[in-house]
Amino acid sequence: MEKIRVELGTRSYDIIIGRGLLKDVGKILRTFDFSSKMALISNPTVYGFYGKEVSAAIRASGNDLTEVLIPDGEEYKSLADTEKIYEAMLKAKLDRKSALIALGGGVIGDITGFAASTYMRGIDFIQVPTTLLAQVDSSVGGKTGVNHPLGKNMIGAFWQPRLVWIDTATLDTLPRREFLSGLGEVIKYGVIWDEEFFTYLETTRDKIIKLDSTALTYIIRRSCEIKGEVVSKDERESGLRAVLNYGHTIGHAIETITSYKKYLHGEAVAIGMYMEAKLSHQLGIIDSKAVARIKALIDSFELPSEMPDEIEMDDLVNKMQIDKKTISGKMHFVLPETVGSVKIHSEITADDIIKLAE
Repeated sequence: MEKIRVELGTRSYDIIIGRGLLKDVGKILRTFDFSSKMALISNPTVYGFYGKEVSAAIRASGNDLTEVLIPDGEEYKSLADTEKIYEAMLKAKLDRKSALIALGGGVIGDITGFAASTYMRGIDFIQVPTTLLAQVDSSVGGKTGVNHPLGKNMIGAFWQPRLVWIDTATLDTLPRREFLSGLGEVIKYGVIWDEEFFTYLETTRDKIIKLDSTALTYIIRRSCEIKGEVVSKDERESGLRAVLNYGHTIGHAIETITSYKKYLHGEAVAIGMYMEAKLSHQLGIIDSKAVARIKALIDSFELPSEMPDEIEMDDLVNKMQIDKKTISGKMHFVLPETVGSVKIHSEITADDIIKLAE
């Protein structure tokens, strides 16, 4: 078992990483000052694998548990499905000392955190991420939210969890495509922060793909360390935290254009990372060898890197102009300067983006 502390003053919390931790969820809940009324939020797929075990562990600790299942898929991270969580909480009479437990991937973590941030003006929640993407990224940092047909994560709040409880054994049942999608976010950390970590991913690719326990634990821990460090310095994205958006400006636009149905989040981010690296080279910021290295790593983990033919660049620009990272009409991009270092640029024009298709 490994522990990482996210330092945020009174909102600080631990990230616990280990194998076989799900059975101990009930015991860890006893260490908090929650009331006995709780709700478990999951989806049918994850619940089918782990729901009964987790629910039994929570109830065995003397808790009155309500279960809410949200359909599986990014399109269900919506206000309409958040209402289902509110209704279940109200019917079960959850109170201000109640806690929500998010058992699932990024969609479940985001919608659960958003529901927790707004129910009775804010109650506690715990992240129990079961996908690689959620374990290394979305479960950490306190960004919660839901999608709107016009834009991804446009409705949300900063609301930190009380605990992130990562059982690496859940990756054993994760579909291969979902696992590879999570590696898109892992690659991001190497590009934005740690060239040595990027090299580790290059040299340890085969072990990672084969779910080697030591390699998995390391990439999860190092990703969480990097994100925790960034969030501790800039919780609400007033400056530094924006570096975590590398690949996401274009990635989110791709997800929106395709109605969240064609690409998994990490796949869209992988395309965004390569396109934004190309943009950086186009602007004379990064050399071609570094761009090629980024693309090679993305490709080696069987992730897409090229812009899909069916996406029109004008449409892409229009979607990006609705994004949260566009301020006063100016598109903000996180662009790599080298592998391991990025910088935020705020003077990117529509023409700069359209040229990427040439």
